[in-house]
Amino acid sequence: MKNTDEPLTRQFVPYVPKKGEEYMSDRQLAHFRSILESIKKDLMNDIKRTVHTMQDEATVFADPNDRASQETDIAIELRNRDRERKLIKKIDDTIGKIDSKEYGYCSGCGIEIGIKRLEARPTASLCIDCKTLEEVRERQVAK
Repeated sequence: MKNTDEPLTRQFVPYVPKKGEEYMSDRQLAHFRSILESIKKDLMNDIKRTVHTMQDEATVFADPNDRASQETDIAIELRNRDRERKLIKKIDDTIGKIDSKEYGYCSGCGIEIGIKRLEARPTASLCIDCKTLEEVRERQVAK
């Protein structure tokens, strides 16, 4: 089970730009596409594994406590799979940005997001400043 609040990346070789290399060159875009496709593949495998596990473990318990416990476990798994399904959609959208060469630029202000931030969060669409401002606004609205 993956927590979608944690960084999305698993082990990969960090990208080291060549001297004078243009931001979001074809090599960089290929690097991030590879990371995103790897994450998507892992998520799809998790979803398949969950479906098979739920089918294999489908048991009718006579004891109401056992039945309630099983239903709670199933509800948690389904909620996690729903998060992963949303993340897969976000990954697909991000791959679309790579295809259209719009990847790596902040959707809020248009500046470069940065390679290190994108390696930490490949689906990031905001630079750190815009993301921080968004979080401040969310906290103010929640109060």
